[in-house]
Amino acid sequence: MKKLWQMLTKPSSKYSVLALVLVGIGITLAGIFAVHKGFEHASQTEFCIGCHTMQQNYEEYKQSVHFKNASGVRAECVDCHQPKDLPGAVQRKLGAWKDVYNQYITKKIDTPEKFEEHRLELAQIVWKRMSDNNSKTCKSCHDYSAMDHAKQSPEAAKAMTEAAAKNMNCIECHKGIAHELPNMAGGFQKDFQNLQAEATSQGATADKLFSLGEKDMFATDDANGKSEGKLLPASEVTVLERKGDMLKVEVNGWLEKSGKGRVMTEYMGKRVFKATIRGDIKANEKIVKEETDPATDIVWQNVSVQAWITKADMIDSIQPIWNYAEEMYGSTCNACHAAPAPGHFTANGWIASLKAMSSYYRLSKTEERTLLKYLQNHGSDTGGAGAH
Repeated sequence: MKKLWQMLTKPSSKYSVLALVLVGIGITLAGIFAVHKGFEHASQTEFCIGCHTMQQNYEEYKQSVHFKNASGVRAECVDCHQPKDLPGAVQRKLGAWKDVYNQYITKKIDTPEKFEEHRLELAQIVWKRMSDNNSKTCKSCHDYSAMDHAKQSPEAAKAMTEAAAKNMNCIECHKGIAHELPNMAGGFQKDFQNLQAEATSQGATADKLFSLGEKDMFATDDANGKSEGKLLPASEVTVLERKGDMLKVEVNGWLEKSGKGRVMTEYMGKRVFKATIRGDIKANEKIVKEETDPATDIVWQNVSVQAWITKADMIDSIQPIWNYAEEMYGSTCNACHAAPAPGHFTANGWIASLKAMSSYYRLSKTEERTLLKYLQNHGSDTGGAGAH
């Protein structure tokens, strides 16, 4: 090692200092040229689609406005996925090795079927990256200050004016602009399955429980008997008695005095539905107090009823349900545009707002009711904290 070090540090007797400097400069320039050419080659769309799992993405991209449009300006893969600045480009190239690793080593995405299975996960990574850099690759072409709103449709002009004022992240509204959206339901539906698994043990001990979905309510402890009410998703009950797989519970809520008295709500004057009651369950209701809503002069009664339910799908905390519903909201309502914060509307206002969007998402009736309950309990007039 000593001899090697001396050889490296000892002045050369054969070559002049100028020659060595020139050789060093030549090697440096060659290195720079090689790196530049390497980046240039790796930044071509043909290189990006070299992996066969990218063929489906490429076909989707060819159907988008970024591939073919009236102006004839085409955005290639790197225009969207690789920043123009050198540090950003280097960082993106280094990060891309994860895709190579998962393609050839872990085999996680080495077939179109596997890629589709992980499409949501991969899309979320890209969306986060774009969010973190405020969509700077998009804005290298689409500049808010260069937009002529007079040439946009009224709806687009209104949306883009608001977006420009906030310097919004493009990906908030334009997911799926170049590729098919993944199945957004996969994430929150898996969360729901996990909640159901947790509910098995939680429902057996806690005195305060919350429903994961809709549940039949019975006047007796016979689950095969006639249902005389429904407990709606994300509703709180107090456990009075346990008998096998059945729970005797007390449900507290509000009823409009002048109405038929069958739909219980979480709050006075707000259509945040908790349960429906009829028959013998309705007959055993007890009035806790009576109040007049100052906003409408309508008289409401706070009542409690007792009923039997099965212990399945009941958990001891509301927060996991809100977390699940929040994921559902982000997955469904943020898929096409920037969804408003839950506190943007009142509890009653959310009913019409969600209904107006119903044709754009695919949720089961129970999922939709859980989502609505989450939004209403975090609305502008319910404190925004999800409290019952």
